[in-house]
Amino acid sequence: MIAIREIKEEDNFKKAYPVMSQLRTNLSEEEYLHLLEPMRKQGYRLIGLFENEQVKALAGIIELTNFYNEKHIYVYDLVTDGASRSSGFGEKLLNCVEELAKEAGCGMITLSSGNQRIDAHRFYEEKMGFDRVSHVFNKRL
Repeated sequence: MIAIREIKEEDNFKKAYPVMSQLRTNLSEEEYLHLLEPMRKQGYRLIGLFENEQVKALAGIIELTNFYNEKHIYVYDLVTDGASRSSGFGEKLLNCVEELAKEAGCGMITLSSGNQRIDAHRFYEEKMGFDRVSHVFNKRL
């Protein structure tokens, strides 16, 4: 049985870590749990796709408003467990995020994806209908 729901309890955050760590490979479980607290205070939500109560995919989202995207959902994290890829879970999860965005009165979903993630880019553009509109630049301090 597949269910999609927001993860709010610490034990489920811990269950989600092995999947999240496949995307955020630099984070230990301790760092992940430590960062979740201030992120959640800022509006971050972790949406999980569960199959038989096992976390199979995650979307980390936040509702934002700015001058260029107006009111929108920003997807910080989107990952499907490696053993479950190509099962349609990412599509189901992004469709759920789209519904959440519509319910919140958002006019857009936006995300950033690393240059090396070519398969992910193909998925976003060809399967999910996203447009590639910018480059993201970071400067580490």
